[in-house]
Amino acid sequence: MSDPVVVGVDLGGTNVRAGRVVDGRLDEVRSVPVRGRGSEEDVLEDLFGAVDAVMRDDVAGIGAGVPSVIDLKTGTVYDVQNIPSWKKVPLKARLEERYRRPVFVNNDANSFAAGEKIFGKIRPYDSAVGLIVGTGLGSGVIANGRLYSGANCGAGEFGMLPYLDRNFEAYASGQFFERVHGVSGRELAARAAAGEAKALAIFAEFGRHLGEAVKAVCYAVDPEIIVLGGSVSKSYAFFRAAVWEAFGTYAYSLARERLKIEVSETEGIAILGAAALYFDDRRG
Repeated sequence: MSDPVVVGVDLGGTNVRAGRVVDGRLDEVRSVPVRGRGSEEDVLEDLFGAVDAVMRDDVAGIGAGVPSVIDLKTGTVYDVQNIPSWKKVPLKARLEERYRRPVFVNNDANSFAAGEKIFGKIRPYDSAVGLIVGTGLGSGVIANGRLYSGANCGAGEFGMLPYLDRNFEAYASGQFFERVHGVSGRELAARAAAGEAKALAIFAEFGRHLGEAVKAVCYAVDPEIIVLGGSVSKSYAFFRAAVWEAFGTYAYSLARERLKIEVSETEGIAILGAAALYFDDRRG
């Protein structure tokens, strides 16, 4: 028997993308520009436009990943990044009212972890963390085979933990390159690929910070695997050794031997992750 068809929705500050997920793959995707400075209703219309384009009678449910804090009981989103008008939007209710399907809403990092559990590298594991290393440091926790979001959608916010004079996000995300070295991660990656010693040294410095973040993750939830996503993860080869060097001081030798750190290879993970919220709920 084939899986239900689910629509996944990925809301960003410039575009909203919706796609049909059929038997574990993206069947159709529609991207619509978002009026990020528009009203709450303007942005909802943009989102509806993307979903309308891929909605069919065979769709069983909808999952939406949003860069914000979510009231998981009501599906209300708060203070969406890069969309000033979305201070408090009952997204689940509005989607269910329009499409008459069950709707599941969570933040983008939790959706990433769910997507890797249902469709990607976390599939064989019951305990895992999805770590998005991009302009920020976001994460989602898989515990006992299910997404664990916490009471207020705040579980696994490792980037907000204090570290040095700031927090982990300031040192273990793309912010580090601009703030400390005045260079973008993309430019640095190009220089490192060309073998430039200084660029490689900066990535090593970054990797040691990320390794400290990995230690914090492991002390908190002791995962079997950490899957990296986000733009900076594409440069993992340049800082992998430094991550493991820093993790070498982790107190528990068994975890040092067993932990796996891998980079996501799941195409369309943002939309698949949103759809995975539906499948994660069915496992409950």
